[in-house]
Amino acid sequence: MVGFNMLIVVCLAYVVLLFVIAFFADRRAALGKLGWLQSPIVYTLSLSIYCTAWTFYGAVGNAARSGLEFVTIYLGPTLVMVGWLWIVRKLVRIGKTQRITSIADLISSRYGKSNLLGVLVTLLAVVGTTPYIALQLQSVTLSFAVFADRAPERVSSGWDLPDLNATALWVAAGLALFTVLFGTRNLDANERHHGVVTAIAFEAIVKLVALLAVGIFVVWGVASGPSDILARIDASPIANWELRPGRWAGLIFLSAAAFLCLPRMFQVMVVENTDERNVLTASWAFPLYLLLMSLFVVPIAVVGLDLMPAGSNPDLFVLTLPLSQGQDGLALLSFLGGFSSATSMVIVAAIALSTMVSNHIVMPIWLAATTTGATVSGDVRQVVLMARRISIGAVLALGYAYFRYSGGGTALAAIGLISFTGVVQVLPAMLGGIFWRRATRVGAAGGLIVGFIVWGYTLFLPSIGGANILPETVMLSGPWGLGWLRPQALFGIAGLDPVVHALIWSMVLNTLVFCLGSLLSFPTPLERLQGVQFVNIFEHSTGPRGWTKSGVESEDLLVMSQRILGPEQAQRLFQHEAQAQGKVGFLPDTSPDFLELLERELAGSVGAATAHAMIGQITGSARVSVEDLLAVADETAQILEYSSQLEAKSAELGRTARQLREANEKLTELSVQKDAFLSQISHELRTPMTSIRAFSEILRDMEGMTPVDQRRYSSIIHDETIRLTRLLDDLLDLSVLENGQVVLNEAPVRLRDVIERAVSASSQAQTTQILKVRRDTASEMVTLVTDSDRLSQVFINLIANARKYCAAPDPQLTIKVRKYESRVEVDFVDNGQGIPTKSQSLIFEKFSRLSDHAAAGGAGLGLAICREIMTNLGGTIAYLPGQGGAAFRVSLNLKQVV
Repeated sequence: MVGFNMLIVVCLAYVVLLFVIAFFADRRAALGKLGWLQSPIVYTLSLSIYCTAWTFYGAVGNAARSGLEFVTIYLGPTLVMVGWLWIVRKLVRIGKTQRITSIADLISSRYGKSNLLGVLVTLLAVVGTTPYIALQLQSVTLSFAVFADRAPERVSSGWDLPDLNATALWVAAGLALFTVLFGTRNLDANERHHGVVTAIAFEAIVKLVALLAVGIFVVWGVASGPSDILARIDASPIANWELRPGRWAGLIFLSAAAFLCLPRMFQVMVVENTDERNVLTASWAFPLYLLLMSLFVVPIAVVGLDLMPAGSNPDLFVLTLPLSQGQDGLALLSFLGGFSSATSMVIVAAIALSTMVSNHIVMPIWLAATTTGATVSGDVRQVVLMARRISIGAVLALGYAYFRYSGGGTALAAIGLISFTGVVQVLPAMLGGIFWRRATRVGAAGGLIVGFIVWGYTLFLPSIGGANILPETVMLSGPWGLGWLRPQALFGIAGLDPVVHALIWSMVLNTLVFCLGSLLSFPTPLERLQGVQFVNIFEHSTGPRGWTKSGVESEDLLVMSQRILGPEQAQRLFQHEAQAQGKVGFLPDTSPDFLELLERELAGSVGAATAHAMIGQITGSARVSVEDLLAVADETAQILEYSSQLEAKSAELGRTARQLREANEKLTELSVQKDAFLSQISHELRTPMTSIRAFSEILRDMEGMTPVDQRRYSSIIHDETIRLTRLLDDLLDLSVLENGQVVLNEAPVRLRDVIERAVSASSQAQTTQILKVRRDTASEMVTLVTDSDRLSQVFINLIANARKYCAAPDPQLTIKVRKYESRVEVDFVDNGQGIPTKSQSLIFEKFSRLSDHAAAGGAGLGLAICREIMTNLGGTIAYLPGQGGAAFRVSLNLKQVV
């Protein structure tokens, strides 16, 4: 007999196994070894979160109570995947193109990136999913109760079992922990949760194997085979069930709509999809999976009704039948199958809902409360991640609260249908948005609100029970005695099944208000643009063009992007776009195309509406250009193609003109710098030569000079000679480097030693300006094959520049080292004012100096020499904008790293 303690140990071991699987998958994904993680089979198995504890336990209970009615829950998704596959493909394509993060983000983005709609869908999803989470907690609690009632601890030692309701609390806490650990590692929701998806796929196999094992045991272990099962069916109450066409049609529609609208299904079907072609495999593989899950439902129900005592809960036949036959191992496998069904649903639902809450509720509130706007200092990533983690806990807490307050009814299917009916209120706005260009956010918002209210009044509140929620007088006579407003007999139509009644009225009124609201209102230009993109997604798979040329500085956008995407990803994005525009450095022009690209990237982290608001906050607004309105007018394909060609040519000419203009401006500036450089060189050469000549003549002609004076004049001549030699060395060094005649003495060297040498050399040359150098020596333990003298020369120059030009009251220089598979980077960042944007492209030129040419000494060759040294070493040196002060990055390629 399986003891209760043993059951706890098995559960913990199973959870540890899930942790290991998720960690292994995340590790492979981080190393770029995706392989089977992106396979169609894993994608298909991840869709199995549709099969929750409702289908694992509740389908048998539903068959025992209502005959073949349970089949409707399987027929709906099958019809979607077989007959409406084009809807799924369209959703997946929209999700990839628009970087959609959730179903709330889909609705919000389609209707002009309206955050109001995002909030409405989020609230509806949270409230609608709460009963379903409660269902999963209830199923786990009931299954624990089965083993607890039979626990030998009760008999042998008199040990008191804990309150089984507390079991649900512990399960909820454990699921919250797992989801936080593996569901909120990445901010970008389009960065797939490979660990979670792989764990879900494994759980899909476990619950399928468990249900098939129980079914095979029932058919061939308890009964005598299929013929015996058929005879038992004929003799059971199941044979007397009556087909109710209205309820069948309603439940099939409900399950099909829920398959498309459930936040957890949208998460795995659209957001976690790595390849649109996976949908084609799932179109036949997932219906096959559903067929296997339903194959033994009726036999288990029939045999359970035959063998189990009267009054037994049929929802638990999958578990109690093996126990009654002494098959403890099979019962334990069945328990794990039900546990897998419940946990997989809760994990993915919590991830989806937490993303929606953070993107559409927390972030807009944060933006509104932040008076300095989107460019305020701080780390938005941590705000969003913390919001998602707290949201996960809150969602599971709501499910637990519903479970406790509703009393935990025994009919699991009833709770599932309540949740389904609430969530499908999104359907009119979703389908209308992807197929009807005339749909507006006014209609969508109105339909959602009306449908949500009708569902809550007719089905959700009555399901909770309790006089404080919905008094019995309201249920019997309607509010204020208005009988036609009775929750389950709305408008005087009585006698309908409560679920069908709520479904009909909520969807009819929802759709009616959606259509009327859309017809009576006029879409904004951005709504029309989004409508074209969504409805014609297979013809227009590029982002909406809603931005115009902006005067905003690229550096402001970079500062904001670094806080959301992280410094590395943001800098890589900006640098790539700058190169595509034919520019050098990290700062591209703020063209409409770039703003749209940036908006799509940010949308993957904070949602489309918030990303649009953040960019709009910096640029001022988003307007629609003439080209956009022409696109909305949906001209013929020939005109669009011709316009596209003209646009490409115009962009190419604009790019060439911009490059020529920048080159001309740079040449002009260099000409000015050259004149100043020659003047400075003349001054730098003349000054020491004059001093040498004057003091040498004094030594030669002056008689009777004291030894003290002789030493003083000789020292002056010596110092001026060194100064002159240093200048000539710099000029010669630069010439040798530019001509590629330098000989490199490459040898293995530790990066920490090179940096230490440069810091020490700079400290010895320190004058009145005290510069604090901050380092992380642990990250500097990198071995390079390079010329340590030349590399040290670069570091010394950068440290010396920080000491000379950092004008902060407390000058500080931070040296950061990052090692990657392909390169090692060393950043030198001070806390000064930085270099003006217009001067950043000139600082590495040999004629360039930004300050007074006589102020800091030297001829301004330092950074030009650094650039040539790094070129000869096979690396790069670049200025990093958007870091607060002056920042330089020295980068060496992989071949230098041992």
